[in-house]
Amino acid sequence: MGTTHKSAPVLETKRTLLRPHRLEDFDAYCAMGTDPAVFRFIGGRARTREETWQRLLRHPGMWSLIGFGFWAIEDRASGRFIGEAGFHDLKRAIEPSIEGLPEAGWSLTSDMHGQGLGGEVLRRLLEWADGDLRAPRTVCIIDPENAPSLGVARKCGYREYARTTYHDEPTILLERANGA
Repeated sequence: MGTTHKSAPVLETKRTLLRPHRLEDFDAYCAMGTDPAVFRFIGGRARTREETWQRLLRHPGMWSLIGFGFWAIEDRASGRFIGEAGFHDLKRAIEPSIEGLPEAGWSLTSDMHGQGLGGEVLRRLLEWADGDLRAPRTVCIIDPENAPSLGVARKCGYREYARTTYHDEPTILLERANGA
């Protein structure tokens, strides 16, 4: 898949720094995971501190084992943790299967919604993927009611290829050819 990294490489956009997650992100990460505007389309329920801790710990493992993973998103102006984005392979029980494919995902704190940051970050991640991932395509799964994320995905070159259910919820599967 990707070139194995011990941790996420640091990437920059105009307004953000994409960097490895840090222990210091934990409280802000917990707050993001309990914000209804954030979790509405990511599991549909608030994450517990324990779930957030487990999620934080999985990030370095993905980078170490499969060569890609998620980045913490830091606001360049303030240095504040404002979300996360990247690629993962969560071995989801979903049909059609996306196992083995880098799955793009992004999430921002609710005060950062509606500012174009999702697209800015995803475009930079796809630039990285086009050069560093040895995968023919990347995928993403999005709730059909999540119009903002569907718009970001489509603007960044993702196209719908299937509709399915995941955890008993309607889900759209989108794909993008690497290098597109």
